[in-house]
Amino acid sequence: MKPTLKIKIAVDAAMSVSMLLLMAYGLVGEAAHEWIGMGMFALFVAHHVLNRRWINAVPRGRYTPLRIVQTALAGLILLCMVGSMISGIVLSRHVFAFFPKHGGYELAQQVHILCAYWGFICMSLHLGFHWSMMLAMARKYLQPSSMRTWSLRLIGWFWAAYGTFAFRHRGVSLYLLLRSHFVFYDYTEPVLIFLIDYLSVMVMFVLIGYLISMLLKWLPTFYLH
Repeated sequence: MKPTLKIKIAVDAAMSVSMLLLMAYGLVGEAAHEWIGMGMFALFVAHHVLNRRWINAVPRGRYTPLRIVQTALAGLILLCMVGSMISGIVLSRHVFAFFPKHGGYELAQQVHILCAYWGFICMSLHLGFHWSMMLAMARKYLQPSSMRTWSLRLIGWFWAAYGTFAFRHRGVSLYLLLRSHFVFYDYTEPVLIFLIDYLSVMVMFVLIGYLISMLLKWLPTFYLH
C-alpha cells in the first residue's frame, strides 16, 4: 500500500471517530467538543488537500448519474462543514472566546444543529458511496473466503438494522428537521453506549449509500460537457 493511501485512510478514519465524538457534545463537554471540532475541520482540509486531483477534475470530464450524485453530496458536506464552523465560532465559549459577541446566538444554535446532523448523514452516505472501493482494497490483502464474506455481510445487515432502531430511539429525525431546537442527552448514560448507537446509525447510512451507488451504476449513462 502506498504511503499516500495510508495517510488518506488514516485521515478518513480520524474524521469518522471525530464525527462520532462531536455528536456526543453533551457527554464529552463543551471545551472538548470545540477542540474536537477544530481537529475535525483540520482533518477536513487535509482530506481535500490529499484528494485535490478529484477536486480539480470537478469542472471537467463526463458526468455519469453516480458522479453527479457524488459531486452533489460532496457539495452538501462542504456546506455543512462551513456552516458548522461559522456557527460554532459564534457559539464558542472556549476556543474562540476572545471573539466579541454580537448576538445571533439562537440562530447560530439552530444552524449548528442542522449542519451537524445533516453533515453526519451526508458523510456517512459519502463513505457508503466509496465502500466498494474499500472492499476492493481489502480483497487485495485477504485470501478469498466465502464464509468470511457472508459472515461480514450478515453482521453488516444486522448492524444496519439496529441502526434503524437507534435512529428512532435517539430522535435523530427531530434534529434533521429542526423539530427540536435543543439536543437532549441522558447524562447518566455511559458515553460508550451513546457512541455505539450513533455508530450504528452511521453503519445504516453507509449501507444506504452503498446500495444507492450500486443502483446508480446500473442507470443509463448520459454525459455533460
